[in-house]
Amino acid sequence: MRFFWKYAYSRRKTIAVVLIFTAVFAVSFLLYHLPFQAVVYPALFCLAVGLIFTVTDYINALKKHKTLVEIQKLGTLIADNLPDVKGIDDEDYREIIQKLSDELNDNAENFSAKYRDMTEYYTVWVHQIKTPITSMRLSLEKEDTALSRKLSSDLFEIERYVEMALAFLRLDFESSDYVFKEYSVDAIIEQAVTKFAHEFIARKLSLKYTPSGKTAVTDEKWLSFVIEQILSNALKYTADGEIRIYMREPKTLCIEDTGIGIDSGDLPRVFEKGYTGNNGRKDKRASGIGLFLCRKICTKLNIDISIKSELNKGTTVFLDLKQYELKAE
Repeated sequence: MRFFWKYAYSRRKTIAVVLIFTAVFAVSFLLYHLPFQAVVYPALFCLAVGLIFTVTDYINALKKHKTLVEIQKLGTLIADNLPDVKGIDDEDYREIIQKLSDELNDNAENFSAKYRDMTEYYTVWVHQIKTPITSMRLSLEKEDTALSRKLSSDLFEIERYVEMALAFLRLDFESSDYVFKEYSVDAIIEQAVTKFAHEFIARKLSLKYTPSGKTAVTDEKWLSFVIEQILSNALKYTADGEIRIYMREPKTLCIEDTGIGIDSGDLPRVFEKGYTGNNGRKDKRASGIGLFLCRKICTKLNIDISIKSELNKGTTVFLDLKQYELKAE
């Protein structure tokens, strides 16, 4: 019905002209005192013919409208699927759309090429920067002083940012990078905890980890990245107290800290790219990328991630690992 009224409105001038001419002829016939039948019968005949043309035109317009609605979903393939040309206007519109489509395709190809080059460059850069980082770490391991421990801690943070950069680059462009298998959740957690062991010692924070014995169908590397990022945040914003890692039934991994917490006004936006909130404004090093990457990765892993926090009382991150069930072949 909505299309009918749109159609009627688009043909309003034609309808008005027909009605005006019909009225002119009717008035002319009446002024010459012609018999009533001589006025009515031709008018009814013209009305019937006009109605036939109108119905035919409406049906064709409706078909064209439905076709256009369907091809709206085709994106840049629109120009190849337009309805047949039935007039000068249609031909002009087709040429305009074809030119715009060609220009859009060219721009998309140029953008893809430039983005691919940029992605390849930064991917190579990330791998190259790991070499001097490893060299520096080996050099620092030969010393055990307050300065070397501080430098080792800073170097570890640099490594975390490098890993975040690499994850950001790979996130949307290497779908084949995901390898789903059934893994021991405890083994993945223990790897992450081992990596952060020196940070726990340096910050004098206790870790309470309760092994669960659970398994999950996931990608080990990407889930490790998520857990490491959550631990990194917990360590960064916990000055004293403890960090707890435990499993809540049926299969929700909980990482809880006694840190400064998150303001209630910031909680709904913590997963937004670039959003640092009140804590980030205090900590000038915050990038607002870590939790954004965690949410994106969890979406790809089919893991639900959520956060509960209270200012000055700590934060708990929940990872729901129960979505995937390993199917028998």
